[in-house]
Amino acid sequence: MTEVNFRLNPDASPHVFLAGEERTPVVIIDDFAEDTADVVRYAANSTSFDPDSDSFYPGVRALPPSAYVEEVRRAIVPLLAKIYSVPRELKPELSASYSLVATPPEELDVMQRIPHFDSNRKYHFAVTHYLNPGDFGGTGLFRHKPTGFEKITSGKLREYASASDAFLRTNGEPPAQYIRESSDHFEFYLGIDYRPNRLITYPGCLLHSGLIDPARDISADPATGRLTGNFFIDFR
Repeated sequence: MTEVNFRLNPDASPHVFLAGEERTPVVIIDDFAEDTADVVRYAANSTSFDPDSDSFYPGVRALPPSAYVEEVRRAIVPLLAKIYSVPRELKPELSASYSLVATPPEELDVMQRIPHFDSNRKYHFAVTHYLNPGDFGGTGLFRHKPTGFEKITSGKLREYASASDAFLRTNGEPPAQYIRESSDHFEFYLGIDYRPNRLITYPGCLLHSGLIDPARDISADPATGRLTGNFFIDFR
């Protein structure tokens, strides 16, 4: 299967809300595409999934078709530039993948058991498109209790890293499980539900995590698992 039919839904409209105490804009677009069937079939039949050695993602990833990537770029880049007042001289760089959570809790690295941020760059954005139907876990936003930080920008990175290291030295490693609620270290303040054909986007510096339930969400099968399209857009 080489051809992919993917068209944006002309009636879809973004919902923008301000998240957390830092009131960071987060965008949700429901019914983002007219149909996701071809994109899902492509993942199941025309590509191979492998562990991502470049990140702490707890699963497997594969390259999505270019037609899908370009349509997402066409829709989201202007939207991000407008909502987040990106300077016009900056140009977007985009990376894309299919993703499936596939790591059992007992095999998680310490960094996979706590919320993470994707980048501390000001104009770096994470985009997630929920694809497969099913009752899967969504995405959670978290606040770091020792510092009160919700976003880890370049100016906060050193303090965040120092406080996190000190907390882990004092309290030990978190249990071998996916974080889905508040802990002694992080406060869960917002959950965005998984909904097929829902697209969400937010600054990559926000502390976040997939709200992964091992009983339903861990699967390396793109036909039935928690399949998402993931995009990172960095204006440089």
